[in-house]
Amino acid sequence: MFIKQVIIHGFRSYRDQTVIEPFSSKSNVIVGRNGSGKSNFFYAIQFVLSDEFNHLRPEQRQALLHEGTGQRTISAFVEIIFDNHDNRLPIEKEEVVLRRVIGAKKDQYFLDKKLATKTDVMNLLESAGLSRSNPYYIVKQGKINQMATSPDSQRLKLLKEIAGVRVYDERKEESTVLLRETEAKRSKIDEVLQQIHDRLKTLEEEKEELKQYQTWDKMRRALEYTIHDNDLNDTKRKLNDLAKKRENTHGKSQELQDQLQTATKNIKVVTKDIKDLKSRISTIKEERDVLMQEKQSLIKRKAKLELVSKDLQDELESDSSRRKSQQEELSQIKKQIVAKQAELEKLIPNYRETRRKEDEISARLEWLEQRRRELYAKQGRGTQFESKEQRDRWLHREIKSLEKAIADKHDQISRLQKEIETDNNKVSELDSQMSKLQHDIDQMKASMERQNNSLYELKQQRDTLQSERNALWRQEATMQQNITNTKEEISKKAQSLRSITGRTVLNGIDSVQKVIDHFREKGIHREVVDGYQGLLIENFSCDSKLFTAVEVTAGNRLFHHIVANDRIGTLILKEMNKHKMPGEVTFMPLNRLECTAPINIEDNDAMPMLSKLEFPELLQKAFVHVFGHTLICRNMEVAAQFASKHDCDCITMDGDQVSRRGALTGGFYDQRNSRLELQKSKTELQEKLEELERDYSQHQDRLTDVESQVTAVIHEMQKTETRNNKDKDRHEQFKSDWKLKKDLCQSIQRSFAPKERSLQSLQSSLEAMGASVQSYKKELGTELLSQLSSQDQCEVVDINAELKRLANESKAVVSERFKLESKKNTIENLLNDNLVRRKEEITADLQDISASEKTQRLEGAKQELQSFGIRFDENKEQLEEIDNQLDSLKKDLEGLQTTLEENKQLEKEANDTLGDDSKNLEKITNKQSVLLKKKEDCMKKIRDLGSLPSDSFDKYAKLSSKQLFKKLDQANSELKKYSHVNKKALDQFVNFTQQKEKLLQRMQELDRGYSAIQELMSVLDNKKYEAIQLTFKQVTKFFSEVFQKLVPGGKAQLVMRRGEIDQEQVENQESVPLVEQFTGVSIKVSFSGKAAETREMSQLSGGQKSLVALTLIFAIQKCDPAPFYLFDEIDQALDVQHREAVASMIGELSENAQFIITTFRPELIETADKFYGVVFRNKVSHVDTITREQAQDFVEDDQVHG
Repeated sequence: MFIKQVIIHGFRSYRDQTVIEPFSSKSNVIVGRNGSGKSNFFYAIQFVLSDEFNHLRPEQRQALLHEGTGQRTISAFVEIIFDNHDNRLPIEKEEVVLRRVIGAKKDQYFLDKKLATKTDVMNLLESAGLSRSNPYYIVKQGKINQMATSPDSQRLKLLKEIAGVRVYDERKEESTVLLRETEAKRSKIDEVLQQIHDRLKTLEEEKEELKQYQTWDKMRRALEYTIHDNDLNDTKRKLNDLAKKRENTHGKSQELQDQLQTATKNIKVVTKDIKDLKSRISTIKEERDVLMQEKQSLIKRKAKLELVSKDLQDELESDSSRRKSQQEELSQIKKQIVAKQAELEKLIPNYRETRRKEDEISARLEWLEQRRRELYAKQGRGTQFESKEQRDRWLHREIKSLEKAIADKHDQISRLQKEIETDNNKVSELDSQMSKLQHDIDQMKASMERQNNSLYELKQQRDTLQSERNALWRQEATMQQNITNTKEEISKKAQSLRSITGRTVLNGIDSVQKVIDHFREKGIHREVVDGYQGLLIENFSCDSKLFTAVEVTAGNRLFHHIVANDRIGTLILKEMNKHKMPGEVTFMPLNRLECTAPINIEDNDAMPMLSKLEFPELLQKAFVHVFGHTLICRNMEVAAQFASKHDCDCITMDGDQVSRRGALTGGFYDQRNSRLELQKSKTELQEKLEELERDYSQHQDRLTDVESQVTAVIHEMQKTETRNNKDKDRHEQFKSDWKLKKDLCQSIQRSFAPKERSLQSLQSSLEAMGASVQSYKKELGTELLSQLSSQDQCEVVDINAELKRLANESKAVVSERFKLESKKNTIENLLNDNLVRRKEEITADLQDISASEKTQRLEGAKQELQSFGIRFDENKEQLEEIDNQLDSLKKDLEGLQTTLEENKQLEKEANDTLGDDSKNLEKITNKQSVLLKKKEDCMKKIRDLGSLPSDSFDKYAKLSSKQLFKKLDQANSELKKYSHVNKKALDQFVNFTQQKEKLLQRMQELDRGYSAIQELMSVLDNKKYEAIQLTFKQVTKFFSEVFQKLVPGGKAQLVMRRGEIDQEQVENQESVPLVEQFTGVSIKVSFSGKAAETREMSQLSGGQKSLVALTLIFAIQKCDPAPFYLFDEIDQALDVQHREAVASMIGELSENAQFIITTFRPELIETADKFYGVVFRNKVSHVDTITREQAQDFVEDDQVHG
């Protein structure tokens, strides 16, 4: 075992957490300047391991905390990690961590990060060899000098500590105290024995007079016994007479009580029945009002539906006639359209042929006119131009202009052809779109019909569910009324129960319930919630005949709180006190109730009360505690007999009690105010309420389910109506789009004819311009003439003749075309603007006049009317049934009220009679109490007489009372003569004799103990002497060996000094313990080994004294080895030679133990294994691992600058 690592934080100069690298298991050297914190490092280890820093005051703890600039240190700790491979510490771990934490107000030890006590820590360290009796495994600065200069007596004290004689001293001190106590007890017993001896002499003289006194006293007691026995017999006779009288009265009272109980029960039953009837009448009236309201609602809705049905029927009839007329008109229009279309189809070919001829003639005319103009222009160019070249230039310009115009015409023709083609494509696309729209319109119409059918079915489903929901609502109202009535009854029972109980107890019950509810809501103290069993009255049941007996027996204990253990009761009380809750609470903790075995008697006249109660097995202790020692008896006489015989409490069925001590209590108990009866009724009502609430919960689930179905159906209806409305909008939108596209198609078709004519006109113009270009090109290069050639002139003549002929043909063709076009336009206008448009209007109107929707609406209205009719009939039947129930219930109510009055009269008569009987019973009970008390007094007086001779019971039995009292007066007169006699002389004589014997025995025991203590003290002195001698021999041996190693050739020894003994002590040698003869330990050394040069400590130099002191320390350590040693500058006063010897010694010892040493000298560095440097920066100490060379450099530097 050795110190593996040290961690310091906040301790003295070590402000920051300083983790020192692991130490070597052999020799470790720490170097540092003065004031750097080396000593504080040793103090830190000593702070954890030694007793020096125990019992610190607050200011001393504060002084150990780091003080410097910056944040204030409020706590510090030093942690030592031990290597425990050898298991020297009795802990099954290879590393053991010991930490001590200190603050201004705390001082704690932690062992392996767990809190430990200081005693446990010190015992653990002592078990590892770190003994408090030998603290020299830590040697601080100055300890060497202190030992070198200490006197011989101090060294003897040190030797005693090493030898462990403290244990013997402590035991001897304890024995000395016991010896003094024994001497004091012996002295006290001697005094008491002397007093007893004197008292026995006096009592011997008083015994003769006492004998005469006892003779007369026996006579007096015999007479008194006879007198008291006569009184006792007379009292018993009177009690028997009263018991018979009470029995007779009790019989009559029992009959009346039975009558009263029957009447009371009948009143309760009838009152409850009346209340139930009134509640039912009220509920039925409310239901009748609901049915009447429903009836009015049905009448209004039925009338409204009848009007709606009539309107729909009228609309259907009107739509039917209008639809018929429109269908006839549509048929006629279709026929006209067919005829006109046939006529138009015949007319159009003629019209197109005439139009073609007209276009051909116009084109020919236009060409001829153009050619004639060209020829005339050619004739005029002879005068127009001066030369051929000028004419050709002009012709080129004209050709170029015409070619450009021809190109423009081609572009126009191309554009026009593209427009015609685009229009044709547009018409085809529009036809396709119109077909798709028509298909969508048909589909939308079918979808709307399907949705109308679905909506009709949903309405029927909604009506069915609403009817069921209305019925459930009526049932719900009835259930709510029943639950309300039951809660009111429970509240009344609870209020009655509360009125009987005390206010403080009630407040306590409420407070406890609040605490339990609070714990349950917060989810805390689950053991309290589970362990609280409720009140005693809530946890048992019994026959109603026993209510009076049980209630009288338990009393206020009925309202005690049963808990599993006392901790639960304590927690509830703490919570009540915390929140200042009012009330008085009594707990019955099952773990603390001390219950003897319950009484168990089988008899025809008595039975154990506990056997008639039903309660949970878990709570048996509580019920044994309250009822386990009570018997239910047939009558008072039986109760008195069993109470005295079996030492138990007895009670009759009427509540009359006989205590085990003889006390009688009783009287009349009004069973109408029975707490158990009220509790029973309350429990039954609570069970009924739970059943009603279960049914109501199931009913609510069903109602919720129906309402959710109604909501789902209505939601589906709304979705269907929304979809239907959207489909209608889309249907109208489709129709509108179809109409727009049709109009657009017709517009495009109408534009075809003008565009075709324009195309023909452009083509004709193009041909004419082409001919002109050809003519101009032919003319190029020809001779410039002033007159046309003969050919050209002939051509002009032909052109004019053809123009004339074509003009006449054109007039005829145009006239024909006008006729045909007029006829065609008339037919087309009739078709498009009149017949087709009217057909579309009628078709659209017929589509709008859809009989299916209105028929469905009419069928729905009829179905709803039919369901309303059925509901109306049901409503009527329910109203008739409710009226019959009301009449029947009112008759039953009148009968019950009559029965109630009769029972109340019987109850009043029985109460009056019972009141009189109760007074008589009370008088009898009072007399019985007086007689029983007299009986007890007589029996007590007889018992007080003590034991009597056997002849005393019958000796004076035949004497009369007068004779007995006369003899008693005579005996009392004689006894007065002996009034001075000590009545207890004989008893005192015997008592004092016994005390004397006991004291003599006690004296002998004390003598034996005194001798044993003296013997023990002698043994302890011998053992102490042996321990000192043995330790002295060992230390002396090791001292000589170590000194010879440190000083080769030198010699040293320890000498035990004894004190001088005077002559008296010599004569009585046994009285002086051997160990007390030792006065000190001196040291004699010789550094040369010569006897002549042997010197004592006072004769040595400072360095020699230090070496001898070190020798003694090493010797002590060899005698009592430790696992590690801490030396603080032990070589300070030694010369070089001795330092080398000490270093060699430590190197040798480090094979079996760890050394941690501070030094300013190089010799110890040479033999060390690991080195640490302590530096002081910014008022904070730091420890770092360094090399041997750095340590030597530091020592050399310190010596140079020292």
